Amino acid sequence: MTLGKKIALWVVAIVLLLMIALIIIVATFDWNRLKPTINERVSNAIHRPFAIDGDLTVSWESPQGESGWRSWVPWPHVHAEDIHLGSPKAVTDRDLLELASLDVKLSLIPLMGKTVSIPHIEFSGAKAALVRLEDGKNNWTFDLGKGSQGADEPVDDGSGWTIDVGDIAFDPVDVHYEDAPLAANIDATIALLGKPIAFSELTENEGAAEQAVHDQDIADYAFGWKAEGEYQRQNVDGEGKLGGLAALRRRGAPYPIQASVEAGATRVSVSGTLVDPLAPKKIDMDLSFSGQNLGDLYDIIGVTLPDTPPYSTQGHLTANLDTQEALSFRYRNFDGRIGDSDIHGDLTYRMGEPRPLLKGEVVSQQLRFADLAPLIGADSNAEKSDRGEASRQPEDKLLPVEEFDTAQWKTMDADVKFTAQRIEHGDSLPLEDIYTHVTLNDGEILLDPLRFGVAGGSLNTTLRLDGSQSPMQSRIDMHIRHLMLSRLFPDVELMQNSRGELNGDATLSGTGNSVASMLGTSDGNLQMLINDGLISQNLMELAGLNVGNYLVGKLFGDEQVKINCAATNLEVTDGLASTRFFLIDTENALIKIDGTVNFANEALDLTIEPESKGARVFTLRSPLYVEGTFKNPSPGVDTGSLLARGAIGAFLGTVATPAAALLALVSPSADETTPCNDFLSQIQTGNQ
Repeated sequence: MTLGKKIALWVVAIVLLLMIALIIIVATFDWNRLKPTINERVSNAIHRPFAIDGDLTVSWESPQGESGWRSWVPWPHVHAEDIHLGSPKAVTDRDLLELASLDVKLSLIPLMGKTVSIPHIEFSGAKAALVRLEDGKNNWTFDLGKGSQGADEPVDDGSGWTIDVGDIAFDPVDVHYEDAPLAANIDATIALLGKPIAFSELTENEGAAEQAVHDQDIADYAFGWKAEGEYQRQNVDGEGKLGGLAALRRRGAPYPIQASVEAGATRVSVSGTLVDPLAPKKIDMDLSFSGQNLGDLYDIIGVTLPDTPPYSTQGHLTANLDTQEALSFRYRNFDGRIGDSDIHGDLTYRMGEPRPLLKGEVVSQQLRFADLAPLIGADSNAEKSDRGEASRQPEDKLLPVEEFDTAQWKTMDADVKFTAQRIEHGDSLPLEDIYTHVTLNDGEILLDPLRFGVAGGSLNTTLRLDGSQSPMQSRIDMHIRHLMLSRLFPDVELMQNSRGELNGDATLSGTGNSVASMLGTSDGNLQMLINDGLISQNLMELAGLNVGNYLVGKLFGDEQVKINCAATNLEVTDGLASTRFFLIDTENALIKIDGTVNFANEALDLTIEPESKGARVFTLRSPLYVEGTFKNPSPGVDTGSLLARGAIGAFLGTVATPAAALLALVSPSADETTPCNDFLSQIQTGNQ
């Protein structure tokens, strides 16, 4: 044997001995001796406490899925117990993560390509605590540089080295979540499902699910979760399902999410996908809400909505999160109910400065008018309690005292159109439809127009509520045009032949955060005109006007009496409405009404004086009065004074006469006159 061959054999022998020695050392080495060094190095690298407090071992296993010479290179299997990953001391003393055990398998060959390949990770006894403070600081953010992740691509930390993670297995994980800005304190559990569930099985909108699956394969649900605790001072209870970890790392692929959460009386359900969940790009989900009051959603999703009766709605939520523009969330093609009314529409919520904006259109095919009562606090105390409202309407008050929450108005803007194609209200107020354009800008709400179809005519209103001021400033301009008396009172047979109309104008402005306070401080005027109608006790009973029934009975008995013209002009100062002009001209009498209506204390103080026409003599010798309050009016006869009989002309001369303004409300058409033309012209001429 030559010297060269001997040297080569010795080199091979030495290498083999060194490898055997290395294997023996690795196999028999007490890795726990390295724990102090590992703990210190990791803690310094991540700038927070890290410790392996339990056993640390390394063993060798045959590689899985490798072929050729690679199958001869064993994988080290690292096993560690009782692992703690701490939190920044400025945030919390609780550990971010605790593991009872951790098993990691490494592939050595990819190290030559500067890749740390981890084919398998398995852990048990995991507990996580996520904490965020009021100033936004949290314990889950690491400042370790930004990388990128794609479909089956390793994570690159910018140093040239990459990390490639394969399968991950674990038993149920307990998660505790504290969030001061959201007033959240929630405990959750995440676990593997016993069997994966196909995405389409849990999608409410089957058509959307089929289309999504057709467009791109969506992974099965692999994990389930449950949670309970408190959110925004409400009890929260929820459960749902998530896709697997492999789907979590697929770039551009939809990741399945399903959840059902109850927060107080509100229930929210979602089912759909999130593209690139580790760096979200798009949201595409079925979304449904239900609860006692739409206004409760402000505390849950931060969107200002009006108070309502119980509601439910289902629609589709989409959003493009991968944009340089302001984020927009679109809730499209939604259907639902508010009280007994249906709703349909499309809304977009756009984030941005100076405030988020809610924009869109809502349509109701059939609206129950009573379902609008919570908007102004006019629902009953029992209904207020059901929707979680603490305020109560006093038993002796008719005007709603519940205050608007103007602080919420300043958190977002709005531009929403609402249409009710048909209104249910019964026969007492024959509303036909509603259209309004609502804008909210920096705490000021404008409804322009707020238009009602009523009895063949229209009620056109502009309403402004300036919640940016304290107390709130309000103004309403209202125009009543061509309300047909035959349709106002469809159950009165004799009224069906009437061509009479109701017309009017009103302008009021006031201050205060409730309907009662706004009217109680209001200034403005109101004028109204009725021509060619009928009046009787029967009509008053149908309208539910007990006081009117009493007065008509005293004036006319049980007879049907024709009204030629009824006209009023009220001046309102600091909530006190005074009669400048209030006359009712009937076929056999002229009736004058004087007095005040006090919106501040809801007090009535009206005097009704009739003057007989022609030979007819009234048996009533004393004026009538209406006193008391809106809720409890008290009509009667003023027995202390007698009516002074005189000529009609002299009687009209006692009336202050803003008749010219009322004449503008008279004629239904340019070539037609009504009894009110002659009546008001006579008054105007006689008082000049």
